[in-house]
Amino acid sequence: MENIDIGKKVEKYRKVKGWSSRELAKIAEITPSMLSQIERGLANPSIQTLKVLAKALDVPTFSFLLEESNTEDLVVRSNERKKMVVENLSYELLSPDFTGILATAIMNVPPNTSSSEKLLEHKGEEVAFVLVGKIKVFLNDEEYILETGDSVKIPAYMKHKWENNFNKNAAILFSVTPPAF
Repeated sequence: MENIDIGKKVEKYRKVKGWSSRELAKIAEITPSMLSQIERGLANPSIQTLKVLAKALDVPTFSFLLEESNTEDLVVRSNERKKMVVENLSYELLSPDFTGILATAIMNVPPNTSSSEKLLEHKGEEVAFVLVGKIKVFLNDEEYILETGDSVKIPAYMKHKWENNFNKNAAILFSVTPPAF
């Protein structure tokens, strides 16, 4: 909660509307001095005042309470990716972490390797794109060979597995929502 500055957010939304603080105070029916104190961080607005400001600015009330993201934490440098190795498969996490509702990774599948012995399922919906090589994907009782540039959507709880029984490495870019690894 220490990254939340309600006053700065009120000021930002007000400026997006192109309003002066007097205009917003009039529309929200609060005093200009109260609005000034809120925007400068000298006063904490009540929930009722936040609701009135949100309505006047046409934004959800909760938008004032969201923590600011440090944008630097959103960037993942190629040489700083988190790497995971599960048996013969390696994963490179392209997302900064597993927080949120989406994670993206690259799965590297060496020749003569399978993602698992049997078909697995998970609650996450998945979309996969073949970056390099060929790969066999099993979806329930069907199997498909995907080549470079092909993609597949795997609905939540669909049984599936990956198998590279070809003689070259395969690299699969995939996104999962919610993250399930």
